[in-house]
Amino acid sequence: MRTAYKCRAYPDPDQAALFGRTFGCVRLVWNKTLAERHRAWHSDARRISYRETDAALTAWKKTEDLAFLNEVSSVPLQQALRHQHAAFANFFAGRTRYPRFRSRTSRQSAHYTRSAFRMKDGELWLAKTRAPLALVWSFEDVDLPTLDPTMVVVSREADGRWYVTFAVETPEPEPMPAAGRQIGIDLGVNDFAVTSDGERIANPRHLEKKQRNLARYQRRMARKQPGSSNRRKAKIKVARACRKIRNARTDFLHRTSTSLVGRADVIAIEDLAVANMVKNRRLAKAISDCGWGEFRRQLEYKAERVGRTLVVIDRWYPSSKTCSHCGHPLAELSLSTRHWTCPGCRTRHDRDINAAKNILAAGRAVARGDPGDVCGADVRRPGPSLPQSAAKQKTLRCEP
Repeated sequence: MRTAYKCRAYPDPDQAALFGRTFGCVRLVWNKTLAERHRAWHSDARRISYRETDAALTAWKKTEDLAFLNEVSSVPLQQALRHQHAAFANFFAGRTRYPRFRSRTSRQSAHYTRSAFRMKDGELWLAKTRAPLALVWSFEDVDLPTLDPTMVVVSREADGRWYVTFAVETPEPEPMPAAGRQIGIDLGVNDFAVTSDGERIANPRHLEKKQRNLARYQRRMARKQPGSSNRRKAKIKVARACRKIRNARTDFLHRTSTSLVGRADVIAIEDLAVANMVKNRRLAKAISDCGWGEFRRQLEYKAERVGRTLVVIDRWYPSSKTCSHCGHPLAELSLSTRHWTCPGCRTRHDRDINAAKNILAAGRAVARGDPGDVCGADVRRPGPSLPQSAAKQKTLRCEP
């Protein structure tokens, strides 16, 4: 299993200059290769292989205009070609979007494999450098001198902070002891998550809390002349404000996902179409601030790591409109209706808790391999979602 450890780095002026040149060369190789791939595909309908891009890089280094590519380590340049080749493979397979050109003002990174770095007595030496890279190790359970990384990534964020990431092959962890509990999770905006046993996890609304401060920095940057030093300084302040929001959101998602994985053997969630939901201009900012996609990703890899089961229910399953007590589906249920009474059994429901209970019931059915017994609609495991036909039952309206 591959594990990554990311920590702060503090390069000296010579190292910072070398890394800056490396970032520029990596960006140039990426953009120049991407432009050539784009031209070959649209003019000749031809895909360019990795072998061709590697040969082109060798030819570029021999030209007078691009001879400066020889001044930096060749490993990050080769890794840029490999990453772009993998990006196009994922694009043609339908797993990701079309690769984009890289900007000099965004996050910069350079990947070093074993041939371009060495670890000696807990110090990191990178190719073309004359001194070890100073870093702050913050993982108390891992001994840095004994670390044997397979790859090292040096990066610089838009706010000017430097980081180094170590990719290490680690043994598979031992499965956690059985918790004897199963939970369904209904994600929302008012409450970030509501579990089937009635627990409500409040939505911290990180962006909303710091929106005023971020907007002030953005207004100041907008008043600066493009290309000026003052605009560059103002842009760094905007990047710092965004970094604080991003870090707070990531910390919340990690704490929440780790807690849920440790408390339940089976976790059931919905397959939300977040990309489609953010097209609603009134809810796009609130939905993006929740980070549902990242939350699901964390649940997936953490559950797999410790031997838990994560079941993803089909997005077309009417969890909110189905009575968790008797199974009667409703014809309509507006988003503003937070409580409703089942016309069949007269049970009073909280909308979110009822949805979480239905998600758990569907998750249990999928875990047993018998999704057909879920009242309301079919459910299935993760994958491309298509509309599923609901069970034929008499539909009744709710009584608010």
